[in-house]
Amino acid sequence: MRNLSPFHRRAAASAGAPPLSRREFLFRSGGGLGGIALAGLLGGENLLASAVPGTSSQVFPPKAKRVIQLFMAGAASHVDMWDHKPELEKRHGRKWDPGEKVELFQSDLGNTFASPWKFKPYGQSGKMMSEIVAPLGPLADDMAFVHNLVSKSGVHSQATLLQSTGFVTPGFPGMGAWVSYGLGSLNESLPAFVVLPDRRGFPSNGQKNWDSGFLPGQHQGTIVQVGAENPIADLFPPQREFITTGGETAGLAMMNRLNQAHAAERPGDSRLEARIRSYELAAKMQLAAPEAFDLSKEPAKLLEEYGIDNSTKTWPTAINAAEEADLMGRKCLTARRLLERGVRFVQIWSGCDNGFPRRNWDSHEDIARDHGPLSLGMAKPVAALIQDLKQRGLLDETIILWTTEFGRMPCAQGSLGRDHNPFCFTNWLCGAGIQGGVTTGESDVWGYKPAAESVEVYDIHATILRLLGIDHTRLVFRHNGIDRRLTDVHGHVIEKLMA
Repeated sequence: MRNLSPFHRRAAASAGAPPLSRREFLFRSGGGLGGIALAGLLGGENLLASAVPGTSSQVFPPKAKRVIQLFMAGAASHVDMWDHKPELEKRHGRKWDPGEKVELFQSDLGNTFASPWKFKPYGQSGKMMSEIVAPLGPLADDMAFVHNLVSKSGVHSQATLLQSTGFVTPGFPGMGAWVSYGLGSLNESLPAFVVLPDRRGFPSNGQKNWDSGFLPGQHQGTIVQVGAENPIADLFPPQREFITTGGETAGLAMMNRLNQAHAAERPGDSRLEARIRSYELAAKMQLAAPEAFDLSKEPAKLLEEYGIDNSTKTWPTAINAAEEADLMGRKCLTARRLLERGVRFVQIWSGCDNGFPRRNWDSHEDIARDHGPLSLGMAKPVAALIQDLKQRGLLDETIILWTTEFGRMPCAQGSLGRDHNPFCFTNWLCGAGIQGGVTTGESDVWGYKPAAESVEVYDIHATILRLLGIDHTRLVFRHNGIDRRLTDVHGHVIEKLMA
């Protein structure tokens, strides 16, 4: 059986010396790294916040332990899914005039454009929802909607970063990285922060959306390509004849010597510690990950509820709801399995960066062609995920956030599409600590701008951190002389969302 102990312990043992503990190795390699190692060990037991000055942030009784973020890449249309606007139906085809100059991303001002789909009320709350998200209708009383969100940018890359990291420029940690840093891990064999991207490609900015930024590297998101032959890149060595046990041992021994020299020259540099932790975690994941990603033992009925189709081998060329449900269903079911095994934060992406034919939510040309299958393909597995978590008692400990980078305009682009709308869009949440069946904040009669006050991503992030027991103003990291935080200098908890 392959020796799965960390490399700096294996190399010492193979040379005849007694194996070093990680703490001993780091202490001998440079005094500054010893403190970092101790912080890492304490963080693994959720003691980081109280052990390291400046990071005492979990000051409220937590209502949630974990988070699922569902991100619709490309900008999902609120007025076609969640935010019913009868005025669009009344004035469909007429000139659209909100009474002010309208800044559009790439088109001229079009006519008023009613949604191609019908809305109807659901639940005791009577929430109006579109037929393309009908599978989520029965769960309306579990969901809380925010219809008055605004973005700082109408550009995909900047707006996506804003929702993911709280900033419109790269280099800042993703929300999952902040949660991992603030709370530590719930398990020893899987990452605290896992990212499930669209199998067809990354969204705008790629890995910058879930990077650890200036936080220690072990907090970055671990990419899992659900459905791929090797879901985690480089977790296992390639099957090659030239890779032998002896050669691997010798290579690790050399790496050990190089790392000791590197650490001795750079006391206080946390990057090597992060790399060591990644090796240790990789060794544990070689045992834990294959089982966590194996959906074959799930009941056939449950697979069907998630929209997973193991019988279809070739999908149509055109975008279609069944294929979208299969892709999303596999990620949603994998997310549930990861939560059960102690993963703290799971980020699920629907849609990749721009390309043709469209495989994202950026419906400039034809909203019905793109949003129909994407919405139905999202709604069915997400509804199954919520129900599954409820039945297992996990929803009471899990926050689900559905988001996108901005909304889409109430007027037509051409005759069938919608342009970007950074001035108003929708998020919804459900799960631990969330008051279901409520709507906080409204958009105007068009769905163009907030009707009154607006909400920003900082408020969403602050609310989620509060539910995790964290004061968003105290979750800080000193970087380049500035106390950085997820919510920058902004953010208010949305009390109306709280149960």
